Amino acid sequence: MEDFSSSDEDYYYSSDRDSLDGFENDESDSQWVTSKSPTTKVITKESLLAAQREDLRRVMDMLSIREHHARTLLIHYRWDVEKLLAVLVENGKSYLFASAGVSVVEGEHTGTSLLSLSSTAMCEICIEELPVDKMTKMECGHGFCNDCWMEHFVVKINEGQSRRIRCMAHKCNAVCDESVVRNLVSKRHPDLAEKFDRFLLESYIEDNRMVKWCPSTPHCGNAIRVEDDEFCEVECSCGLQFCFSCLSEAHSPCSCMMWELWTKKCRDESETVNWITVHTKPCPQCHKPVEKNGGCNLVSCICGQAFCWLCGGATGRDHTWSTIAGHSCGRYKEDQAKKTERAKRDLYRYMHYLNRYKAHTDSFKLESKLKETILEKISISEERESILRDFSWVTNGLNRLFRSRRVLSYSYPFAFYMFGEEIFIDEMTNKEREIKQHLFEDQQQQLEANVEKLSKILEEPFDQYSDDKVTEMRMQIINLTVITDTLCKKMYECIENDLLGSLQCNTHNIAPYKSKGIEKASELAVCWNSKPSTTEKCVASDSGTSGKQTLHFGDQHALSLAHTHIV
Repeated sequence: MEDFSSSDEDYYYSSDRDSLDGFENDESDSQWVTSKSPTTKVITKESLLAAQREDLRRVMDMLSIREHHARTLLIHYRWDVEKLLAVLVENGKSYLFASAGVSVVEGEHTGTSLLSLSSTAMCEICIEELPVDKMTKMECGHGFCNDCWMEHFVVKINEGQSRRIRCMAHKCNAVCDESVVRNLVSKRHPDLAEKFDRFLLESYIEDNRMVKWCPSTPHCGNAIRVEDDEFCEVECSCGLQFCFSCLSEAHSPCSCMMWELWTKKCRDESETVNWITVHTKPCPQCHKPVEKNGGCNLVSCICGQAFCWLCGGATGRDHTWSTIAGHSCGRYKEDQAKKTERAKRDLYRYMHYLNRYKAHTDSFKLESKLKETILEKISISEERESILRDFSWVTNGLNRLFRSRRVLSYSYPFAFYMFGEEIFIDEMTNKEREIKQHLFEDQQQQLEANVEKLSKILEEPFDQYSDDKVTEMRMQIINLTVITDTLCKKMYECIENDLLGSLQCNTHNIAPYKSKGIEKASELAVCWNSKPSTTEKCVASDSGTSGKQTLHFGDQHALSLAHTHIV
């Protein structure tokens, strides 16, 4: 029998398919391409310095400047090397340095004592005449006494401004040399000097748009660096999957704004208020909400006040078949009726999307327990004498079910805001909204139907089936795996091109769909050379087997600094 091995988990399908009910085996090299190495990196406390040095070396070699100048430039441009290069090309080196507060003076050394014809000099801060060896001059040319410098540095570090401590001179924009700051502060405040070093090291994460801390609780201590697009979903080495842009749980195809509004709506009491508006009436005396529990339109509040359920007006307590004592209700109040109908419509619409979102979320949690059951069935099937030996198609189908179910669950909050009036009320006419809603719901319905088919067939006891029936089931699962993957892609294409892409003010970016699921970041490893050299260049190499990026450089003291200060 020919062995049709499913390659859904190990390969990306590279060609467009016109038919959804076919599949390919892994022997067709022309049809399949191996997946790329991970583009996201886990930065641990051991590799933080390596990641920072990689960018520092690029700038140092390109501009022929010292390390602290390169760090000042990168902090100013939020560690965006491409932006730094663009400013350099467009405005030149002088503008680049001046805007970042970098002073590069040839032939002078930062932090040296003031050279003067006399043996003393006056500090313009404390107005004291002091020996020149008690004075320090920065690269900008301004010099003050060491005590004044130290007090200035201490204040700035305690204020959290240690990444860019500027010169004390009036209207001087220059950033002080970090080595001078460290040397002066460490003499009296070694703890603050360590804090200063920690801030400089962590600036690579805190100020970098493409690097963020993992939001795990308790914190795993890792940071994630992305290479291409910040609008993506990643998985940390600790196992947490999250949206890199907003640091909340992975929520694609919802945009970050949609997901924030949805979670707030589900968390706060807005829908409780809507339910109260629809199903209760306020007592005209104590104003507490009263729910009607009978057919009679004369209701009584716990405070004793009787009122008419139809209009909410206070009445007497007598009631006949034709009238309520002291009350006549027959006038139509348009505003109140519209308000009630609107609240009822909004509530029912919200409940529609909420129920389906929760249904798919609950199904995902229940189906997660299938993994152990399926592994047991595979183990039983492998032990018996059978023609089929490879059951990877089962685990591949299960993984596809998880990913498709997740897409389905988050597609309902997306639809709630995409076709509602909270965000895009001025972006589409009612006719356009109706057309786009039908287009999206058709895609959603097809995906939902095939996901349910896949879920149903995966629950079957294939370990008890004959070989022929297992082969038939295998064909069905592989076909459904390809179909659901293709339908997910088409739904994302519909969202990106037909829905969000057609909006004039499109601020809603979504993480792209990936067939292999959310990418797990690989660890950024560090390899140290046997002969340390502070002038050695960083060399990055990608391992073909592990996908890890290795950087070689020789500052062992800096690594111990990372171990000491990064918690």
